Amino acid sequence: MTAQFLVVLVPVFFGMLGFAIDLGQLYLIRGELKTAANAMAMASAAKLIGTAESTNDAIVAAQLSVSPQNGGAANKYNFGSITIGETSGFLTSAIADPGFYATTVDAIGESATASGATVTGSTAKDVRITILADAPLTFWSFLSLGQAKKTSVGAKAVAGMSAPLCTACGTVLPYAIQAVDATDATDFGLIPATRYTFGFMCTGTPPGLLGGTTARLNYLILNRYDTNATLYPDESSQLYRIGAGGLPPNIAGPTLACLQVNAAELIWANAAPMACTANTVPSDVSNLLCGLTARFDPTTIPTACSNVVQADVIASAFSADTDLTDLDDYTAYVGNQRRILTVAVVDTLDPVNPMNVLGFRQFLLEPNQNTTNVDPTDLNARFVALYIGSVVPVQQGSFSGCTQTAGPGKVVLHQ
Repeated sequence: MTAQFLVVLVPVFFGMLGFAIDLGQLYLIRGELKTAANAMAMASAAKLIGTAESTNDAIVAAQLSVSPQNGGAANKYNFGSITIGETSGFLTSAIADPGFYATTVDAIGESATASGATVTGSTAKDVRITILADAPLTFWSFLSLGQAKKTSVGAKAVAGMSAPLCTACGTVLPYAIQAVDATDATDFGLIPATRYTFGFMCTGTPPGLLGGTTARLNYLILNRYDTNATLYPDESSQLYRIGAGGLPPNIAGPTLACLQVNAAELIWANAAPMACTANTVPSDVSNLLCGLTARFDPTTIPTACSNVVQADVIASAFSADTDLTDLDDYTAYVGNQRRILTVAVVDTLDPVNPMNVLGFRQFLLEPNQNTTNVDPTDLNARFVALYIGSVVPVQQGSFSGCTQTAGPGKVVLHQ
């Protein structure tokens, strides 16, 4: 009886073992493909910034996530033996062209119009990545259904901009402008595709507009001075660094690294308004403006910025925008997002009392009066920026804790 049981159970045991090995390998490979699809979707979605060229940039970013070329990640599957998108001769993998969609519902495929819903770069908000690859079969290859000794495994990922952020971190700047119309939940009264003169708030009659603009936006600088910083502790260095790249991470917590809707904010202590007739602005205001110049050319520190401690060291960490042209049509922008400014909109500009943050909106920094640099010597710290709305994902943040119907989000995985 023992021998008979062995005759029966041994094949069953080995069959179950083979089933488990093949099934485990399938799940492993599918997990590797899913990881790659997620990385591609996230990288691709970060390039969807509302310009005509954004979908082409998104395709390149997706490919770099799995390609060994040009410094790409070269993600591999099947125990690292095959690069995704290539073939071993027996096993193959293929990445479908990314699909771009105007809504998350279409991208996921829940909409009746999802099939063929690919849109242009200026309206694309979400991306769908699909990867198919062969998985080798070991024990199943002895069955009739597995005679090819391989089977197809797939993975899909959908990514895009999140809901409007209540807390924005990273690329956001501590510039505060007053809402033109606080009841306008979409644009706060700002007019899309309009060039504005940003000018530091002063007491009295402010200087005139810069060339090409028809309206002025007064601004103040919200306090983000990190008195406990060990890296770039000097106040001028911190302002320059923020102007060049946005709010840096803060190891003590998010208080200084982020801006939050409905939070009460005070001005930077040493950046209080002066008389408009003084023909100068506080040095802290100029230092922040100096940082903006690095978005055009980080290799040259303007003479007016020579008082910034370690400006050359800080600037070396940043690159210039790849598009320095003066634009009236934002969709024609082909740069690397260095000229995108995300600023806070407040209920009122007040140099003494707390200001309430209403939301965040975005501008494209323009060459000042048709030059390739913002002018740090301007007596009112003015610069020109084109209002573009809320089209560019910010680096980090949270979309919980407030009610926002419009505003920039961050890149998230939807599926």
